[in-house]
Amino acid sequence: MPDERPRKVAVVFYRTRGGAEIVRDWLRSLDDADRGAIGRDLMRVQYRWPVGMPLCRALGNGLWEVRSSLTGNRIARILFSVQQGRIVALHGFIKKTQKTPTEDLALARRRQREFEP
Repeated sequence: MPDERPRKVAVVFYRTRGGAEIVRDWLRSLDDADRGAIGRDLMRVQYRWPVGMPLCRALGNGLWEVRSSLTGNRIARILFSVQQGRIVALHGFIKKTQKTPTEDLALARRRQREFEP
């Protein structure tokens, strides 16, 4: 009988050259309810990858976003890529406008290039 447990894709957090895990630190700075909502959404991606809307959306060139609804009618995004069989969390932020800010996308793409072979 084959193993019927869901396959879990490992999540790694972007690390600066100095060793800081910026996305993990950002998550830790949030209150418990918001951190829990984002954590559950990230876990859903881990166990169900590949996932589409409404939880995940492709942003092009291998960049994806996890879309989380938070308390107070706010939304958060974790921008990530899938490389070497791992989900690499590149950037996280509270979204304040309808469109994803260009500077947030540019930052995630710069970090993504650091992981490319």
